[in-house]
Amino acid sequence: MKYYPLCLQVTDKKCVVVGGGEVAERKVKRLVECGACVTVVGKMLTPFLRAMTAEGRIAHIAADYDEAYIHGALLVIGATDRDEVNERICREAREKNILVNIVDDPARCDFILPSLLQRGDLLLAISTGGKSPALARKLREELERHYGPEYATLLELLGELREKMVVRSRSSPENKRVFTALVNSDILQYIREKNWSCVKKVIHDIMNINIDIAHSS
Repeated sequence: MKYYPLCLQVTDKKCVVVGGGEVAERKVKRLVECGACVTVVGKMLTPFLRAMTAEGRIAHIAADYDEAYIHGALLVIGATDRDEVNERICREAREKNILVNIVDDPARCDFILPSLLQRGDLLLAISTGGKSPALARKLREELERHYGPEYATLLELLGELREKMVVRSRSSPENKRVFTALVNSDILQYIREKNWSCVKKVIHDIMNINIDIAHSS
């Protein structure tokens, strides 16, 4: 099975997670972090999910799964340990053209959830097509050693610099040239060392832009 890789906008969208255990908890956390309106269906919740419900961060339906609970959802995740329930979730979601993921059951998934490494707005996703989550996790752990928090800072700076370059109305080839030179410079190492004076000098030398960098610690 081949999956089409994409990043899905779920902010303010209804997303349903069926199940209230530790697996469901992990799925809920990621959805909430991305701004989704999450409804959890299940009679029992982990302490963390109960706390999220009490804080109003998620909605909770304390009942067994029913088709009515997924109405209007963008996606639904089945995280129960009952095969007949997971089969119903899959079938009824597809009947309603709702994207569905049944945990650890690729044949019942319209989408799969990759192992993620996040550094600010930088998101690295590792997928094995559902064949080996363990391998995906191993690869993510290896990447974590190579891509530290300095990448979040660099990306933040690049976003700010991009806005300044747009105002200058330079040609696309010129913008491409200076940004290529910047990312291939020593700026990442200077950020890693917290050498902000050198960071500012590199930016000025390549882009002729003076920028106020607040990363002083």
